[in-house]
Amino acid sequence: MLSFAYPLYLLLLLVIPAMAAIYLLARRARRKKLDRFGRPDVLRPLMPELSVYKPVIRLSLRLVALTALILAFARPWGGVTEQNTTREGIEVVAVVDASNSMLASATDDADGPSRITAAKLLLERMIDGMSNDRIGLVTFAAQAYSIIPVSSDFASAKSFLGTIDPNQMRLQGTNIADAINVANASFTKGKDVGKAIILFTDVEELDDEEAVMKAVQEAGRNGIQVDVVGVGTAGGNVINTASGVFTDDQGEIVHTRLNEDLGKKIAKAGSGIYVNAASTNALLMLQKQLREVKRTSLASSHLVLHDELFMYFAALALLCLVADCFMVNRKNTLLHRITFFTKEDKR
Repeated sequence: MLSFAYPLYLLLLLVIPAMAAIYLLARRARRKKLDRFGRPDVLRPLMPELSVYKPVIRLSLRLVALTALILAFARPWGGVTEQNTTREGIEVVAVVDASNSMLASATDDADGPSRITAAKLLLERMIDGMSNDRIGLVTFAAQAYSIIPVSSDFASAKSFLGTIDPNQMRLQGTNIADAINVANASFTKGKDVGKAIILFTDVEELDDEEAVMKAVQEAGRNGIQVDVVGVGTAGGNVINTASGVFTDDQGEIVHTRLNEDLGKKIAKAGSGIYVNAASTNALLMLQKQLREVKRTSLASSHLVLHDELFMYFAALALLCLVADCFMVNRKNTLLHRITFFTKEDKR
């Protein structure tokens, strides 16, 4: 059964009868003009080389070519092939710290790339390496917000990742407990699906360490692994904001440092690993850890594949146009030598 991917294009077929009607009207007007000059049977011998049938043939070729092109643009489909595919993977929720301290340099150089930039770059590279898994995105400061729920739409995840900006967070702080709880709620309800939370943070100015450990333990009871990616350096640095170096209420310049000890403590409680984002093998370590999470069948998709037929219609259009190029309105001289009918000699 023939079907079309873009059936609306078939409306263009209405142009075909319109063009045929215009041609017939033009032929009729031409005959009327010839009648004004004299009798047609007298004028016809004055144009002996003019073919009566070739203009009609040429028009037919052009209309067939146009019809074939319209059908080709509508993308006709033929037979149907059914295919079932099953994807095995895990669910991952990336939690990105967007507190003011993430505006500080990720290196010992105060003018180096910010921690938020380093975190997003590493996370983007991690998403690029995912294929059958699902990804969700959470950001936090004093409060946590789910940006996108767990899904296999990696393009959207990378797009929304670019919108995370500490300057846009109205309430500042480092509420990791709330972030883990929000991430915990972002997963699907499947109990047999492998799940992991990856926390990108400098683990500084922690609001409530006890609440964090409770949230991590709750995630563990739900079968969720918690990994921590530390961003920054232990030496610390100043916080560069849009309005200058960040200061406290007393006007003192604030220095921020990566708290690796606490990051390792959170990862251990979450049965995960701690990775320093500045490490050259940070991505490899994360990918290796995620491969150890139990992979299960996430989804079974049913694909319907059609046989593409547009090329046959395109070839027909090309053939008609080539034939039209080699056809002129004069009579074919080769046919003059052929006599299809002979008059009977009555002598």
